Amino acid sequence: MRLIFMGTPDFAVPTLDALVEAGHDVVAVYSQPPSRAGRGKKERPSPVHDRARALGIEVRHPVSLKSEEEQAAFAALQADAAVVAAYGLLLPQAVLDAPRYGCLNVHGSLLPRWRGAAPIHRAVQAGDAETGITIMRMEAGLDTGPMLLKGTTPVDRKTTGELHDELAAMGARLMVETLAQLGTLEAEPQDEALATYAPKISKAEAKLDFSKPADVLEREVRAFAPFPGSWFELEGERIKLLRAELVEAEGAPGTVLDDHLTIACGECALRPVTLQRAGKPAMPLAHFLRGNAVAAGMKAA
Repeated sequence: MRLIFMGTPDFAVPTLDALVEAGHDVVAVYSQPPSRAGRGKKERPSPVHDRARALGIEVRHPVSLKSEEEQAAFAALQADAAVVAAYGLLLPQAVLDAPRYGCLNVHGSLLPRWRGAAPIHRAVQAGDAETGITIMRMEAGLDTGPMLLKGTTPVDRKTTGELHDELAAMGARLMVETLAQLGTLEAEPQDEALATYAPKISKAEAKLDFSKPADVLEREVRAFAPFPGSWFELEGERIKLLRAELVEAEGAPGTVLDDHLTIACGECALRPVTLQRAGKPAMPLAHFLRGNAVAAGMKAA
């Protein structure tokens, strides 16, 4: 098929690769404009931009698709379909309507659950037993379009980072399957009564509140790993917590209960497994404890 690909972060790269490997003609890639970062504020192309350039595919990065000029340039590509994966820009109706089969989206949840910007994080945070990928035909609403294909995976004790990589690969496979079956797949409308929203993660919500139950905090730790990273302060030092385990122990919330840095919560307690000090690489608890004296009665906040 003659395709346009629209994506920006690492999550979208496996889908682009899969489309090319499946023999589709990707005539153009749309990605968000390069960001400026590092010393000298040099332009840094997105992961999708970099990959498309390596594949020899034209990359376009308009700031918006609202102008008639941009919409005409999109329509002029005469695509059979546009494949969208974490693109990050609103698609006007003229863009949605331009390809022969419309715009098909790789979404990182089991729709209609977790529409929006952070579906993987929110599924982990909520304690969902499973999550997955939904391939849907896009429409003007936020992730409201009819569903074409789904894949599922258990959440288990996975972090958002681990699920991100697993779902990125799953989404790539399912999109190739969807394109192979276009015309025969029956689109299933979403049940609005089951819809939930996954708002963008803020850095402020990553601070651990030890008045919450330990099982809630353990999910938050996994949900926010690796980004933005749950954190707390100990003896004035800010420490990022990337993985933790539940401990059957009680005490005043925020109190360190032993020399293994077990911290009392609103219910039960939390013991770090993997931590990260500012400017340092992530380390296991045993490594952290060798350089930091921890004693019962200390306060974590």
